[in-house]
Amino acid sequence: MSDYFFGDPFRLEDLPLPRPAGGYAVQYLGCDQLLDRRTHDFLPVRHPDLRALHPSFFSASAAARAWREAHPDVAPELAVIPAAFDVGAGRHILIYGVLGREKQTPVFLT
Repeated sequence: MSDYFFGDPFRLEDLPLPRPAGGYAVQYLGCDQLLDRRTHDFLPVRHPDLRALHPSFFSASAAARAWREAHPDVAPELAVIPAAFDVGAGRHILIYGVLGREKQTPVFLT
């Protein structure tokens, strides 16, 4: 499996994100589920026990790789994405931005 199977490496501080990210998360694309660091399974972003933030792209990518190796019969598309934990809402949020435009237009998926 390629080192960049789950996306090209990026540094949060280099991205023009519409709000600060608290770390990196592994998203099961096409749904609102993130890989939990404790159970090593995917949970909805609103799950009260979800702990999805990784300190680096590489630790999130390693977690995604380990999940894929533990579930060889399942082939979901996974991606490492910027994320944060919103204390007020009590849940994780996925942070997206629109890149490549003069004026940055934020896009939120919560």
